[in-house]
Amino acid sequence: MSLTRRGVLTLAAGLAAGPALAHHGWRWTGDAAEVSGRIVQAQLGHPHTVLKLDVGGEIWLIEVGQPWRYARTGLTDTLLVEGTEIRARGLLSSDPGQRVIKAERIVVAGASFDLRPGSQ
Repeated sequence: MSLTRRGVLTLAAGLAAGPALAHHGWRWTGDAAEVSGRIVQAQLGHPHTVLKLDVGGEIWLIEVGQPWRYARTGLTDTLLVEGTEIRARGLLSSDPGQRVIKAERIVVAGASFDLRPGSQ
């Protein structure tokens, strides 16, 4: 079995992301939650944009979703850069040991972007 360079990079990125980000869909989520903090790292692009957010000294992972989906709301990659303060509302990982939210709404500079309208 051989892997292309892209395959190796994809595999490495998936392994580095950890188990929470390996899940697809919504079955891995639990209760609703909201956090506010500063973006310390943004992994933009496919298959999902993921933000690392400093929330009171703790790092939270915010899964924003597919770029095409959030672009339809008006949310752009230029708003999701390091140093930007955001508020993220969504569903927590059902694993209480993980600080991971699958975002349903992102608020940047007072502008609200509903990633899943009707779900909040």
